[in-house]
Amino acid sequence: QVQLVESGGGLVQAGGSLRLSCAASGSIFSINSMGWYRQAPGKQRELVATITSGGRPNYADSVKGRFAISKDKNTVYLQMNSLKPEDTSVYYCNAATMRWAYWGQGTQVTVSS
Repeated sequence: QVQLVESGGGLVQAGGSLRLSCAASGSIFSINSMGWYRQAPGKQRELVATITSGGRPNYADSVKGRFAISKDKNTVYLQMNSLKPEDTSVYYCNAATMRWAYWGQGTQVTVSS
């Protein structure tokens, strides 16, 4: 089992920045990758960025050049710069093992225009 605790969401003006954090606990040795997904009202959950245990990042085209994912031991971060109103969503942390995908409780990010 892996538990994920997110923090760092909030309200920011367009063009601003936020940093999300996600701390993993439990069977962290089994995690192959961690990442962030987001889901806006009425839309499907979509990938934002992931990072493998070896540190290789992957980004959605919509956030390339604006967001940066990083990790430190059992915590993954998402630095979000140049935020746009369309980035408004609930952001979910994800941890993937060989067999399971674990999710955090979600943190709201709201970008005002």
